[in-house]
Amino acid sequence: MAEDAFTEHRPLLFTIAYEMLGSAADAEDVLQESYLRWSAVDPATVEHPRAYLVRLVTRQGLNHLRAVRARREEYVGPWLPEPIRTVPEVSEDAILAESVSMAMLLVLETLNPTERAVFVLHDVFGYTHGEIAASIGKTEVTVRQIAHRARRHVHARRRRFEPDSDATRQIVQRFLQAASTGRIQDLMDLLAPDVVQISDGGGKVVAARRPITGRDEVARFVLGVIRTTGSTTRVEPATYNGMPAARFLTGDALDWLVAFEIHDGRITGLYGMRNPDKLRRADAVRPLDRGGL
Repeated sequence: MAEDAFTEHRPLLFTIAYEMLGSAADAEDVLQESYLRWSAVDPATVEHPRAYLVRLVTRQGLNHLRAVRARREEYVGPWLPEPIRTVPEVSEDAILAESVSMAMLLVLETLNPTERAVFVLHDVFGYTHGEIAASIGKTEVTVRQIAHRARRHVHARRRRFEPDSDATRQIVQRFLQAASTGRIQDLMDLLAPDVVQISDGGGKVVAARRPITGRDEVARFVLGVIRTTGSTTRVEPATYNGMPAARFLTGDALDWLVAFEIHDGRITGLYGMRNPDKLRRADAVRPLDRGGL
């Protein structure tokens, strides 16, 4: 049945769509559109359902990405990918964990739609240039050129990445303890000199309107935020985008969450999501899949 094939490959299809779009909501829209098209196809005429579905999702993802780019250019303040809650086991696949990390998704955002699709399909999911050419309607030679250009662009901008682990979670715990007690030196000891803090409020809630860089500035910003946090707010550890994270809740409401990028025992990036539209689906754990690679 068509529904059975789609359900079987849904984690793979969602992962491709999310990496192309950086938004779980948009990825779900793409999957819905793709399912409607798939349900109109006679499964008996499809020799390789997974390959067919990947092509379908890729084409729908490209259409969707081109449509949302103008909207993102008008975004109020820094734009961050919509965070997705992941199981710790995602970190066992280093390529998958890095590919859904906040830093990598921000780099992918600087590619044009076709470059992004080609890079994701080839470098993350291992599809050949010929298979990608069939998915996006270009020649294999052209896809090779696009892949080379996209890879060079990504490698020049990618940040150092360490997936979620017991060691990184302990660093986050120490950081939260230092912040809650106002120990600024302890905070600074855990931050890399070139640490970057990015907040996404989407113009809907209070958030920093520009990235904050440097150990001193980030430490003071964090302490300022903690001072404004209500006494009823509780903090929960979690894993988002293959990274250690912290959820800040008042009652049952998720006010904001922070994902931590860590390298060599120091925090190199803090990604704070406050936009309520992007937090709406943040409780759902998303199964991710690279298709058995």
